[in-house]
Amino acid sequence: MTQLGQDNRITVLGSTGSIGTQTLDIARERGYRVTALAAGKNLDLLAEQVREFGPDVVSVDEGVYAQARERFAGRTVVADPSALAVLETDVVVNAMSGLIGLAPTRAALEAGQAVALATKEAMVTAAHLMWEAAAKGGGRVVPIDSEHTGVFQCLTGEHMADVAEVILTASGGPFREGPADLSGVGPEQALRHPSWRMGPKVTIDSATLMNKGLEVMECASLYGLPLSQVGVVIHPQSLIHAAVRFRDGSLKAQFGPTDMRLPIAYAIDAAPTGMTRPGDVRGARRGREVGPHLGWPMRGEWTFSAPDQERFPCLALAYRAGEAGGLSPVALNAADEVAVDAFLAGQIGFLDIPRLIERVLDETPAGTLTWAALADTDGWARARARELCAAGVRA
Repeated sequence: MTQLGQDNRITVLGSTGSIGTQTLDIARERGYRVTALAAGKNLDLLAEQVREFGPDVVSVDEGVYAQARERFAGRTVVADPSALAVLETDVVVNAMSGLIGLAPTRAALEAGQAVALATKEAMVTAAHLMWEAAAKGGGRVVPIDSEHTGVFQCLTGEHMADVAEVILTASGGPFREGPADLSGVGPEQALRHPSWRMGPKVTIDSATLMNKGLEVMECASLYGLPLSQVGVVIHPQSLIHAAVRFRDGSLKAQFGPTDMRLPIAYAIDAAPTGMTRPGDVRGARRGREVGPHLGWPMRGEWTFSAPDQERFPCLALAYRAGEAGGLSPVALNAADEVAVDAFLAGQIGFLDIPRLIERVLDETPAGTLTWAALADTDGWARARARELCAAGVRA
């Protein structure tokens, strides 16, 4: 593939979030032309991005649409990020968090776009629908997550039939070594991630290990593997991001500094020749250096241990939802979002998060995943989770 440069264009959806702002760091360093930006309600940060990168079109939340029209007079402003996903560009970076990112992902894939995907909900809740969209329009996908991009790099040049197991690493979060009793920990403690700089939702999910559970589900969907072939190990140093064990017993691992700009940059490079179906890994020609990492030292102790699923039951709940399939991943994702919001707001305790999710999973009806069923189940699960929060979660 041709390495992206100053004549190449990227669209960034979710530009004011953690992944979005770091994507723009890459654009600044490499001289990409940013053709479109989709933000939420943070008009002040969006205004700074517009001044610097001069996109042709911006998208904002409907609640601030009128303000944005006035503030960005003379520039095209829309309220639907899906409209940006189909504009002519070289790579669409989808860094939108939550189900709101599904429609733009679908639109981009159906339009034949190359998508660097950070919206994990796309593959967690709607994997086969997304691959159908890619097949329909010729779109391509490369994941942005450090773990999934690590797997992608390990699989380059390999045959999926030779894969025995994919291993995702987890830092273990802020409570890996204590306290033994997690009932009294609050949001401030849970937001102190030891390794990564991320938004509040994914940081809390890392503290419960739900984030790793969602990544297990996403990994299986991306690479066409059963959940039984996706494992998790605790690696506190967060330097090995993923490994692949092959049927001959050999292992390949991808490791490097804890800087999300590295997997973002690789995903952008790889997206134009990305996956059109699960496991369709072709690799990428690598771009220029990102940040001062060429002299990064390979020193220190690297340790590994099994995750404690009794202290952190969210990981097991994710495996359970993934094995059940159908609408269960949708309900899991929705219940988790409500639970995390409630915990951050001080409405429920840390240990109530898995209790609430389990209750919703227990009540989730069986059904076939369609776009309509996805929306219905998401709405039902959110409403039920809020009822449980209001009533006081009970195991």
